[in-house]
Amino acid sequence: MSDPFSFRLIAQDGAARTGEISTPHGPIRTPAFMPVGTQATVKGVLPEAVRATGADILLGNTYHLMLRPGAERIAALGGLHEFMRWPHPILTDSGGFQVMSLASLRKLDEQGVTFRSHLDGAAISLSPERSIEVQLLLGSDIVMQLDECLKLPAERADIDRAMQLSLRWGERSKRAFALAPQGRALFGIVQGGTDAPLRRESARGLVGIGFDGYAVGGLAVGEPQEAMLATIEATIPELPADKPRYLMGVGTPDDIIEAVARGIDMFDCVMPTRNGRHGTVFSRFGQIVLRNARHADDPRPLDAESPYEIARSYSRAYLHHLIKANEMLGMTLLSQINLAYYQEITAGLRAAIAAGRLADFIAETKAGGVRGDLPPL
Repeated sequence: MSDPFSFRLIAQDGAARTGEISTPHGPIRTPAFMPVGTQATVKGVLPEAVRATGADILLGNTYHLMLRPGAERIAALGGLHEFMRWPHPILTDSGGFQVMSLASLRKLDEQGVTFRSHLDGAAISLSPERSIEVQLLLGSDIVMQLDECLKLPAERADIDRAMQLSLRWGERSKRAFALAPQGRALFGIVQGGTDAPLRRESARGLVGIGFDGYAVGGLAVGEPQEAMLATIEATIPELPADKPRYLMGVGTPDDIIEAVARGIDMFDCVMPTRNGRHGTVFSRFGQIVLRNARHADDPRPLDAESPYEIARSYSRAYLHHLIKANEMLGMTLLSQINLAYYQEITAGLRAAIAAGRLADFIAETKAGGVRGDLPPL
């Protein structure tokens, strides 16, 4: 497991790219969507079922795994790949998102973050160095620097302060990563809210430090899609073309398509599984809300032409029944169908970019309801 980390561009269509990331645990085809396995599991879905949807890589969460069961324990049990029986690439976030989402439970200063555990209230310190240590104990293929993520909108002075702190933490993360095993990769995280000059300053600072890939963080946290896309457009020209670009925590199928068209390579989001557990399916027809009574007597499958067998098999009436009855099987099936649809979108993007027909693919996909603003069938 000592193959070096690398990124190879295969084709471009405008700003959009398709390529392949090499890791010790296998390749990642880009554009790539990473299902979220926060606590060493994609909720309710077996690892082999996640793989069957087309996923090359999963995301795990540093904050949650360091609290339970503990990074040292996972390391002693063979690392996260062995622990969760996922022999393919894993990216771990740094805990930076929890700096925002658990703001009421933490104290932040130059050294790092002190959390009150949401489990038992115990004080937990997370510095850039400890975040890297935890991720290396987990055995992550792609490690993220610790950063401060702000909820938008925020005052420019606060955004600037968080961005500058994230740059300093990026430098410390890079130093802490120096003794990582061969083949692991470290990504820096661009911050700066929706302020284009701050985003450019952050990106240039990170490139000066030097990372194996670059993430655009701090988006999809309250701003409209137009602001998110404008921020991507301002940031991408500052990032090296020979490194992967990762848009963190995004998003809907339409968000992904629009971000790929602007040069993003990697994505993660809880939306496919979270929406599935609550009875909503993403499909080429738009969103289908299985709780709606109109599906109670509908014998049709969700999509008779889907490449994913489960979406072709079960009737809408049966899935409606499972969701209304709060049966776990319904949540699992809809989560899998949603994950498969996200992988279908990214596979379609890869093929369209390689063929030089991205604009046609986007037009055809949006005409089918990818935005989710068509009335459900």
